[in-house]
Amino acid sequence: MEMVKITLFALALVASSAWGKDFSLTIGNPVAVALPDGVVKKKDAGMAVRVENCADVANAHVTATAEGIVNGARRSVPVRLVPATTPGAFAVSHDWPLEGAWVVHLTGHCGASTASAVVPFGPVGFLRESSKFFPRAATAAEVDAVLKTLTGGAQ
Repeated sequence: MEMVKITLFALALVASSAWGKDFSLTIGNPVAVALPDGVVKKKDAGMAVRVENCADVANAHVTATAEGIVNGARRSVPVRLVPATTPGAFAVSHDWPLEGAWVVHLTGHCGASTASAVVPFGPVGFLRESSKFFPRAATAAEVDAVLKTLTGGAQ
């Protein structure tokens, strides 16, 4: 009987550690993902995004929008995510204009879980250190705050 209790406790401990990590998004250099041939060139990708801690990674869904300020006007541009050969990994196509200040707002879903990231872009690419990650959908105010920081407070 004692062995059964120890075994059940060990199984519960393993299960709780597996479920203890929350669904999240991570970002990286576009060279971090392998892309199917002919879909998009890595030089056209602004970054890579990957879902983390998702039990059903094949059915995880990520969307992206570029939010920017160009010549003093607010702009919003849908962004293509190109699935990588590894499930749950995507290349973020750089579909927004080069001029202006831009952030990419990513939202991921895994089952009932949601996570998001707001990633600012500078002249040489994404700014990892200034990126914000959330264990839920980012609010419009949070996206605006990152964009405001990028523009030095001018919006």
